[in-house]
Amino acid sequence: MPRDNKTPLIQKIAKQAYTTFRGLESSANKVVEDKLNELISLVTAVRASDVKIAPRKTKSSSGAAGLQSPPVTYMHICETEVFSMGVFLLRSGASIPLHDHPGMNGMLKVLYGKVNVRCFDKLEQNLAVTTVPPVFDPPVPPLQMTSVWRAVLRSVVEYSENSGPCLLTPVRDNLHQIYAVDGPAAFLDILAPPYNSDDGRDCHYYKVLQSALEDETDAKGHQEQQGEKGKEEEVWLLEIPQPEDFWCGGESYPGPAVSV
Repeated sequence: MPRDNKTPLIQKIAKQAYTTFRGLESSANKVVEDKLNELISLVTAVRASDVKIAPRKTKSSSGAAGLQSPPVTYMHICETEVFSMGVFLLRSGASIPLHDHPGMNGMLKVLYGKVNVRCFDKLEQNLAVTTVPPVFDPPVPPLQMTSVWRAVLRSVVEYSENSGPCLLTPVRDNLHQIYAVDGPAAFLDILAPPYNSDDGRDCHYYKVLQSALEDETDAKGHQEQQGEKGKEEEVWLLEIPQPEDFWCGGESYPGPAVSV
C-alpha cells in the first residue's frame, strides 16, 4: 500500500487514537498493544510545526504581568466520547499542579521547550482505613484527614521535543505535576476517555505532605534523586481544591483541521 504523505500527521494521530482507545470509555477492555505502539510511534514524530505553533518569547508567569494572563493556556483540537486531544502552552516558570486522571489513559508529548514531569500513584486505601500516619508539618486539620492518601512517587523525568511521549494509565503514573523548565514550553495532550464528571472522571488536585521528621530541602532532593534513578518512594498526598494561583485560559488552534 502506498505511504500516505498527504494526510497531516495530527490527523493520523487523531485517527489512531480513536482506533486505539475505542471501547474503553464504557467497558473493561484493555488497550491493544499493537495499536498503542502505532500511536506512540506517530506521537513521537509530532513537532510544533505539525500544529502550526512556534516557541513563544520568554515571559515569566510571575509578577504584575503574570497576574493578568493565565500561566497555562489550552488549544482544543478535538474531542469525542473516546478521547480528547489538545495542546497545553506553559509560560516560563509556569506549572500544572499535581492532579489525577480517574480511569483514564493519556499521552503527553513535548512540542517545544522542556518540561519536568513528576509521576505519582495513589495506593488503594486512604487514611480512613489505614494505620496511623506520621505527624505532618504543618499539621493537617482533623476534618481533612480523610482526604489524605498514601501514594508512591514513581518517577521524576525531564522531557523535550526529542523525547518520546510520557504515558499514563488508570493504574500507573496516573497523577502528575508538570513544570516548564528554562523557558516556555508546549505539549500535545491526549486523554482517553476525556474528563467527564458525570461519569466519575473529574479532575482532583493534590499536594505532597511533609512529615515533621523530614527536613524539607533534603526531602525534595531525595525525592528527585530517587525518581531519576527509577526507584519508587512512598509519600502522603492531601486532596485540595484547585490552587488559586493556577488557572488555564483558552487559545484558538491554528493547525490543520482534524476530524474523527
